[in-house]
Amino acid sequence: MNLVIVESPAKGRTIKNILGDDFKVLASFGHVRDLPKKELGIDLKKDFQPKYVIPAKARKTIKLLKDEITRADKIYLATDYDREGEAIAWHILQATGAKKGQRITFHEITKPAILAAMKNPRQIDFHLVDAQQARRVLDRLVGYKLSPFLWQKVAQGLSAGRVQSVAVRLIVEREREIRQFTPQEYWQIGAELAKKGESKTFKAILAEKNGQKIEKLAIKDQKQAQEILNDLKGASYQVRNLEVETKARWPQPPFTTSTLQQEAGRRLGFSAKQTMRIAQGLYEDGLITYMRTDSVQVSSLAITQAQKVISQNFGRQYLPSKPRFFKTRVLHSQEAHEAIRPTDLSRQEILGEGERQKLYNLIWKRMLASQMKEALFEETRVDIAAKNPASPAGGYGFRAIGSKMQFDGFLKVYGYQDDENESEKTIPKLSVKEMLDLKKLEKAQSFTEPPSRYSEGTLVRELEKRGIGRPSTYVPTLATIIDRGYVEKIQGKLLPKEIGEIVNDLLVKHFPQVVDYQFTYKMEAELDEIAEGRLKWQKVIGEFYEPFAKDLVRKTQEVSKKEITEEESDKNCPKCGQKLKIKLGRYGKFLACSGFPDCKHTEPLLEKMAMPPSQLSGGKCPKCAKKLIVKEGKFGTFLACEGYPGCKFTKNIEIAAKVPCPTCGNKLLRKRTRKGRIFWGCANYPTCKTAYWDEPQEKTCPKCKSVLTLNSKLKILKCSQCDYRSK
Repeated sequence: MNLVIVESPAKGRTIKNILGDDFKVLASFGHVRDLPKKELGIDLKKDFQPKYVIPAKARKTIKLLKDEITRADKIYLATDYDREGEAIAWHILQATGAKKGQRITFHEITKPAILAAMKNPRQIDFHLVDAQQARRVLDRLVGYKLSPFLWQKVAQGLSAGRVQSVAVRLIVEREREIRQFTPQEYWQIGAELAKKGESKTFKAILAEKNGQKIEKLAIKDQKQAQEILNDLKGASYQVRNLEVETKARWPQPPFTTSTLQQEAGRRLGFSAKQTMRIAQGLYEDGLITYMRTDSVQVSSLAITQAQKVISQNFGRQYLPSKPRFFKTRVLHSQEAHEAIRPTDLSRQEILGEGERQKLYNLIWKRMLASQMKEALFEETRVDIAAKNPASPAGGYGFRAIGSKMQFDGFLKVYGYQDDENESEKTIPKLSVKEMLDLKKLEKAQSFTEPPSRYSEGTLVRELEKRGIGRPSTYVPTLATIIDRGYVEKIQGKLLPKEIGEIVNDLLVKHFPQVVDYQFTYKMEAELDEIAEGRLKWQKVIGEFYEPFAKDLVRKTQEVSKKEITEEESDKNCPKCGQKLKIKLGRYGKFLACSGFPDCKHTEPLLEKMAMPPSQLSGGKCPKCAKKLIVKEGKFGTFLACEGYPGCKFTKNIEIAAKVPCPTCGNKLLRKRTRKGRIFWGCANYPTCKTAYWDEPQEKTCPKCKSVLTLNSKLKILKCSQCDYRSK
């Protein structure tokens, strides 16, 4: 009997169906050894030797594997095709004491790939194991040494990590760019024109004045815009120049891990975690190739199959003259890997839930489109002279740009991007010196926009561009920074929380090497060199740890918790008269008496709350007649008896929106979901179920007259019914 060991049962079932009854396939259920949770687990005096233990959840699995290994003729370790998979294979041998395991690898779980792998087994690649081990040790040293520093200097429960801290820094810096951004007003002048005697119009934008190009911000206010409109009253419009050329739009390469996460987020609304969960299932069912990759290369067999499917389904006119080959532009990519693609391109429909079909279809389209002809567009640029002899300002020039598809090429399969204008901007056939009719002349106000906040997909793209992290680390990194409370996700955008900014500033100031972009990039490059056998992992860890450890000792002595977590306030304690200080707690900043521990008075930082203090007057406790005071807890602000713990009376603070419920006229109250997310719901619930995620406003939507809601963090007004949004 031959034994094959994989990580997951789903993957095992697929492989078992391929290999047949001569093979037994068992799952390790992931890692079977790891560093201990309650201690560092690294011997700093013995060349950073890790101390591995078998987690409790893996002990039953190890016992089963040991029993089967003793009866097996041959043992094949078929864990994933990356450093993590190589390390799992090695840990299985170490944990079970097996001496005869052989390693097999494959990009896809198909019969040809599995049988080819079985014919070419190899030994464990210890360079790959060392690279994974180096990453694990490095991250453990940063996390277990730096996190206690944060507990001492900021608050309990915080953590630091090599990649997660850099990700938080990117989000914090982007948010501060947005806060510091000052919008600049500018105006555009547009003309709706038509051929003489025709009603169909096209739009042209004012582009020059007296032969000088008008820059984007040149028309600064309404007064300047109106002056130009006045100059153009009675002007004639004539085609001055006409250019027509064919432009090509080229297909993108097949998906990598990061581009799949980005596109699934943008097109399907999937989170990075959701995307990888679905992709993992598709891979284990043998439907797609391995989904953790940064390579855009595909096999020659896949290209041949793509050409056949394109020719049969769409015609040979959609095939390029020669196959397309893409060059990976990601820093330190694993060129031996393949891009993510279907294992069988003749199959577009699969069995399963809707989200599985959606993601598979996206991967299928991307792979097929990558081997199709480019799309061709006829682009027309028309320069139009606007002359008003009565105006002293001289002549103006407008420009109109039109685009018409000549050949859809790869767009036949992949379609337009969501952020592209799918409607063609057509311009009628014109000739130089042709006179045009003016149908409408108008001015439009605009403002420059700040940089966009990161979504999960764009953050992954930025990390990848900087050479930070690897395909297998993106999802855990995103999960960690959100779960730890450093970052929150609002309407698909990542915003830093107050504690995230404080921790980031502390690390940037006192441990700049940990959150330095170049350092993190350099470390990834050295991990790659370990994987290739050019560097010893202990040397890399030693060069980082020795200065880091010295710095940590020095900073532990130098840095005071007060300078990080306390600020002066202008308020006095109502109990003892001493100054109140702004302190940082588990749930954010609050006011506390500077006379602590003699005086233990605390109160919320009302300046940060959405309602004035007058709305928070507590009155007297109905149980003991003592004063009710405002408190801040895990689920928000509430009233509590000052006699606590003798009296434990509490009362929720009712905060109403400025407008009544549009359905029944009752109050709209500020509420929280079970997971702590704030929303505004009708006080007449469940009779009336009207609710909004953001605070309803007194203004109504200019388009449909529905309720407008204000997202205070994103600083946007949004219609509750239509697509209207406003800053």
